[in-house]
Amino acid sequence: MRTKSTTVAMATATVLALAACGSGDGGGGGQAAAEGLTGEGTGADCTIDQPVPLAAVLSLTGAAASYGRSQQQGLELALAELNEQGGVTYDLTIEDDETDPRQSITLFDQFTGQDPVSLIIGPTLSNAAVQADPIAQDAGVPVLGISNTAEGVTEIGDFIFRNSLTEQAVIPQTIAAAKEEYGLQRVVVMYSNDDAFTESGYEAFAAALKDEGIEVAETLTFSKSDTDFRALLTQAQAANPDAVVVSALIEAAIPLVTQARQVGIDVPIIGGNGFNNPQLMAEAGEAAEGVVVGAAWNSASDNPENQEFLQAFEAEYGSQPDQFAAQAYAGLKLVDQAVRAGCSAAAEDLQQALGDLQGVPTVLGEFSIDENRNADHPATVQIVQDGRFAVLQ
Repeated sequence: MRTKSTTVAMATATVLALAACGSGDGGGGGQAAAEGLTGEGTGADCTIDQPVPLAAVLSLTGAAASYGRSQQQGLELALAELNEQGGVTYDLTIEDDETDPRQSITLFDQFTGQDPVSLIIGPTLSNAAVQADPIAQDAGVPVLGISNTAEGVTEIGDFIFRNSLTEQAVIPQTIAAAKEEYGLQRVVVMYSNDDAFTESGYEAFAAALKDEGIEVAETLTFSKSDTDFRALLTQAQAANPDAVVVSALIEAAIPLVTQARQVGIDVPIIGGNGFNNPQLMAEAGEAAEGVVVGAAWNSASDNPENQEFLQAFEAEYGSQPDQFAAQAYAGLKLVDQAVRAGCSAAAEDLQQALGDLQGVPTVLGEFSIDENRNADHPATVQIVQDGRFAVLQ
């Protein structure tokens, strides 16, 4: 299976040389990649002579491509900034898993075997992470998920981390805010039941609705590849709900929202993390107005790191970033923070340093890793207004 590869900042030959010198030592991928990747000093004064090899497994084509392309932009922007600082430089290889967990597995095998790296970022989707992360765990190579929000991902092992808030962390706040804003008493829930991420989102919605005492009139399921929801939406409308709650990827979210308005559903639509994409507004247009979405990041945040990120992103790409770009950008900056903490890219050192991250200023707000290697930072609840995400007041 062919993959699309982008190697940025340093020459590919550097990675190949590192792989060659490490492949015969009989150690795990993390050990092989980290030979010579310890330095002197700490923090801003850390100096490591060799570039640190990293890999990112992203969905650049296929159903999740809109997420993966945003992540690529966020990573490349952070990479350029980090490599300008000096002391520690990074050689980041970005590969396309084509939104196919089998390809994620192949790439994780590659980056823990023949082309060993110090850390793997990704994959984009949780269902791919569930299948590929155990490979890195077995090899002792740290993984940082930058968009894996399904329950249980970090339970795979102690080398698995994420800087993306789980659906279980965001959705209860979303439902509570929507209940207060709209007086919700009765809803219809819809979700695609053939994807780990959307199933996890559904479970979080079901639990939050129960906790808030909101009745679920109907629970309707569909496939993540479906594009015609009119029959289901007509069924949802007949239940006379106060809102329609949906856990879906963006490719299903766009036609579902559009068709909901077409069949006459005018109550709020509340989406999970899969709705966090400007593509929703760009393609659903007026139909997206009033959609409520919980989020790990909002462009309106006034923290200095976020304002600098917004300016740099627009200068580089001529557009505003989305949450997936922001999480990717923050992810690579957090990796740098961890490397510099002990001035080492050795797998066990990096694993320890990632677990010790506390109170780090990022574009996502003040960021910490909790005892289960999950992200801990403020969430926000958004509403689409005038074609943009705004904070639901």
